[in-house]
Formats: sequence, C-alpha cells, structure tokens
Amino acid sequence: MSTNLLGSPFLLKNVLTTSPYNNNKLSIFTIKACLHSSRTKTPNSNKSQIDDHVYNYTKYCTPNFPDHASQTPISEKELKNTKNGGILDDFEKEGILDLWFKMQDEARFDVEKEPILENYYKNSILVQDCMESALAYHLSLKLSNSSLPSDALFELFMGVFIEDQELIFDVTDDLRAVKERDPACVSYVHCFLNFKGFLACQAHRIAHRLWSKGRKIVSLVIQNRVCEVFAVDIHPGAKIGSGILLDHATGVVIGETAVIGNNVSILHNVTLGGTGKVCGDRHPKIGDGVLIGAGTCVLGNVRIEDGAKIGAGSVVLMEVPARTTAVGNPARLIGGKENPIKLDKIPSLTMDHTSHMSDWSDYVI
Repeated sequence: MSTNLLGSPFLLKNVLTTSPYNNNKLSIFTIKACLHSSRTKTPNSNKSQIDDHVYNYTKYCTPNFPDHASQTPISEKELKNTKNGGILDDFEKEGILDLWFKMQDEARFDVEKEPILENYYKNSILVQDCMESALAYHLSLKLSNSSLPSDALFELFMGVFIEDQELIFDVTDDLRAVKERDPACVSYVHCFLNFKGFLACQAHRIAHRLWSKGRKIVSLVIQNRVCEVFAVDIHPGAKIGSGILLDHATGVVIGETAVIGNNVSILHNVTLGGTGKVCGDRHPKIGDGVLIGAGTCVLGNVRIEDGAKIGAGSVVLMEVPARTTAVGNPARLIGGKENPIKLDKIPSLTMDHTSHMSDWSDYVI
C-alpha cells in the first residue's frame, strides 16, 4: 500500500482526532494499518524501515495480551459486545490481538515441523503486522490473476478494513466458529490459510462492504473470482452475520437478497436460492443458530427460524419454526406440523445431524 495514502504524519494526526474509537484512544487496528503502510525500502537494501512517528506510537500505545487465545464458545453477550462496542476496551475484551499472536505461534510451530513451508508461513503470517493485513495479503494472492494483480487487490481489501474497522470482529468470530465446530480444523492458522469456506466467507464480507458503498462492479468481480477459485457463489448483496461455518463449502450458492443470522453452520452443496424469475426480495432468511445439512435447497423468500435444523438433502419451500427439524423432499417437520419435536440445544453449535431421526423414519440397513 502506498505510503502516501497511510504513512504520513498528517494521516496519523487525522486518525487521532477523528477516529470513532477514541476519546483520546486510538484503534489498535488503525495503528497497525498505519504501521503496515509506512513500510519503506532503504536504498540498495531489501530491509524495510518503519516511520519513527508511527513506530513509537504503536510501541507505547499497544496493550499487552496473554500468550494464548481463548477457546470458549461464542456467546450472545460477546456478539453484542463486538457489534455495539468498538472502543479500545472492547478490542481487548474480544482478544483479537491475542488470537493473532496465537496464530503466529502456530505458524512457527508448523514451520518447525515442516521446514518446506517456511516461506509460505513467513509471507502469509509471520511478516504481517496484523490479522487484517495477513487476510488482505492471502486473499489477494488467492483471487488474483494475470489481469487482476494481487497488489491492486491488496490495496482494495485493506481499504475496506480501514474504512470498516468492525469487520475484523466478524472475521475472528468466524475463525473461532470453525475451530470450535469442525473437528478437522487442527489450528487457527490452518483454518485461516487453508479452509476455503472461511476464505470465501471473508472475501464475501469485503465484497458486501463494497456493494453497500455502491461499488457494485468490483464487488461482482470479487464474487466471480471467489466462485472460480473456491467453488462458492455468494452474491455480494447477501447479508451474513458473524460466527459462520461454511463446512467444506464446495457448491454453496447464496442469492442476492438472502439474509443469514449469527452462529449459523452450513454444509457443502447448500443452495439459498429463488424460485424462478421473481424479482425483489426473493431469497431465504436464515435465523441465528441454524444448521443446514449438505445438499439442502431452501428456495424462495421463506424463513428458517432461530435454532432450526434442516436435514441433509432436504428441499425447503415453507417456513421452518424455531428449534424444529425439517427433513425430506419436500421437507417435513419431525413430530408433525401440529406438534413438532423441539430441540433443546443449538444445532449449529452441536453439529448434530441425526438426532430425532428415529422419531421420523424407520429407516434401517
């Protein structure tokens, strides 16, 4: 990123006086962004320098955090804190830097085990100043091609992170969600670098911010590249909450007017689509804590209420009440429409795909 854009003393002064994060408090992210952008190359050297005025402020104003990230489940209270807060105290509470340091420790451990991956981890994680720059860098490499250079994408993505500083809260919520719900996820850095469902979701978050700002052409280009690279097709107009798990993710399709709540888990080959040529608000609305099994189609402007579960391979055309399970083609409620069996746990967190099936079917092998 150009040092003329972010690395000047004028910008740092401006951030200090205008940032919504402070009453004399500077957002850690803004400091880190300025720090990253102020890197310059010394003449005849490949080593980077940091502007003194940025480095000194970062050194003395960044708080200390513990060495390990919390792995406690995401609670509703924590989600509210991240959305309604935004000041430095909430940054500390959420532990974003704590999680970032944990990821760097994991990267160093992986390099010790597999030295062949040293450059990969170094460039993607270890030389990056913060999680935002690491994600922007990694996505820019993944989504670039011969006519869409990675450096241009990096500046575009970092610009979104700088303009919307709460975006990183959603990123970290998603990262924790994958680690907590997917037994195949061995570490945070493993998810961050290698899980295409996570990466596709973060690319969508960036595209959605651009779409919301009226930059529809570039957001649609990002959608297309995500579809080509990750085999995940999410329209940039779709609204997606935090704590999202796209497990495996291949073949996931989410339409323009779809809305997905918080703490939702979606398996591969799921379609949240329309029913034909209907215009306007035409896609599903998914509540909080919903689990949608593999190969499911939810079609039309129907609502899946909070805590509901949709069995794999189902076709849903009507509303599914809260804390119920719908299975089949066409989908039916387990226990019947009049008195459906109510779930006592949040299905997106338990990831239990088969409970109560004996109440619905006598299927045996």
